[in-house]
Amino acid sequence: MNEYLEEAKEELKRVDHIIYVSLKYTRTVDIIRNALNRMVSAFDYIMEGILEHNKELKKITKIPPVQKDKIELLAELYKDDKELKRFITFYTFLREIIKAPYKRREEYRRHVTMIAELKNQSAEVDIDVLEDNYDVVAKKFLEYAEILVGLRKGEEL
Repeated sequence: MNEYLEEAKEELKRVDHIIYVSLKYTRTVDIIRNALNRMVSAFDYIMEGILEHNKELKKITKIPPVQKDKIELLAELYKDDKELKRFITFYTFLREIIKAPYKRREEYRRHVTMIAELKNQSAEVDIDVLEDNYDVVAKKFLEYAEILVGLRKGEEL
């Protein structure tokens, strides 16, 4: 089995724990940022796993060391795959949120929110948004990657 996808599963387990246990008790923006960082890390492993699979199939000769180049290579390899493009777009958005300056709102309360100041807008990340993105996007990306590398039969996502 692809060890990168195994690592991604472990990262997603950590994200799950952060969202449903740590965040429940601490309710701080630092915990939200930690969950976002872990999600990005899981995406990194998933993309690395897909690229490694393509390397084994001899579709590519080497995997670039820079993340931006990996994203471009993935987009090139799967240029007709709209689903993968959607995941990559979300991944780049997550990275922007993490790098952007941010503010805190309602820390230590149920509606704790991280407000990231992006170039033309601001993005608000709260517990509900984090849960939705974890359930709907991050877990689905892992499942989709397993289908791409042949570890899972092509099921309906």
